[in-house]
Amino acid sequence: MNALHARYPFLSAAREAVREADVDVAAVVSREGDRHPAVERAVERVRRALMDGTVRPPEDGRRWGTSAELLSYPVARLLVSLLDAPGAVDKYARAEADTAYDTFTYDFDHQDDRTRETISLDALLADFDLGDDVERRRESYAVAVGTYLSLAADLPAYEWRLASRRLADGRVTVSEAELHELLREAVERRVASDLPLDVPEELAAGLAAEVDELESSFTDADFSHDIDTLAPSLFPPCMQALVERARGDDRLPSHSWFSLVAFLTGIGLDADDVLSFCEVDSPSLADRLRYRVERLADDGSAQYAPPSCATMAAYGDCVEKDGRCETITHPMAYYEDALAESGDVTDWRER
Repeated sequence: MNALHARYPFLSAAREAVREADVDVAAVVSREGDRHPAVERAVERVRRALMDGTVRPPEDGRRWGTSAELLSYPVARLLVSLLDAPGAVDKYARAEADTAYDTFTYDFDHQDDRTRETISLDALLADFDLGDDVERRRESYAVAVGTYLSLAADLPAYEWRLASRRLADGRVTVSEAELHELLREAVERRVASDLPLDVPEELAAGLAAEVDELESSFTDADFSHDIDTLAPSLFPPCMQALVERARGDDRLPSHSWFSLVAFLTGIGLDADDVLSFCEVDSPSLADRLRYRVERLADDGSAQYAPPSCATMAAYGDCVEKDGRCETITHPMAYYEDALAESGDVTDWRER
């Protein structure tokens, strides 16, 4: 096992490393006494996926060894299969894919970094059996049409429909950034494959306490999940800042858009509300945001979507903290407290 396996636990080489290590997952799960580090990390991995949209450890949290990090992935797949939570599998797979996207795009840009082992684009394509389906061109890539249609099937129709693409010799032209988006989709599908698993009784019994802990953390989160009032002046400082940037000329990074849209969806806004509130006038951006809203709200799973304060801080989006920020751990909790304290407020949509 090595650090690259730990960063990309869904790769064939990572799965082979686990097999070669001859690790008995049942023994890891059923270990008596203190939890195995891999189980502890798996609980954190699933909680972060469903609550914060990422599987990275929190910035101020425990540092995990390579073995625990890698083994946490198969244990997390067991946990998410046992959870009684709406949309858990889809949300977990998306969080794994989003985290992988950040990791492999960083690796692609730092191939000369001698301080860490990186994965190349060619290696990642080969692992997904896409080497023959993707052809490098001077300033773009050409993807076999069947592969393109398959990977783009769940992406926004406006931007990804075949009619708006250059198609020649059975291949579709995409930019480098678009190829990375398609690879994110490939990762999500691999992570989600076979989920939920049919978990043997022995393993389910060994993880019962962990499942209870996870379900309790969702149920006992310090906000009610049923807020339906849009009062921007009562937003937490982080969200007010993101709204201001979204309405201005500042190009928000994808994680910041996720945080903002997840927050707005979590307080009851639909896609039209989000686009109107954020003053989005770009058709391409509008289509991407509409797609994001629909996915976050699917199966009623938006209650697990908005990132926590710890994640906002890790993203660099926690700004201008005030006194209320010191008492809460989630932007939704801040907003709920502010609404309760303010009494009757006028909804922005009723202006």
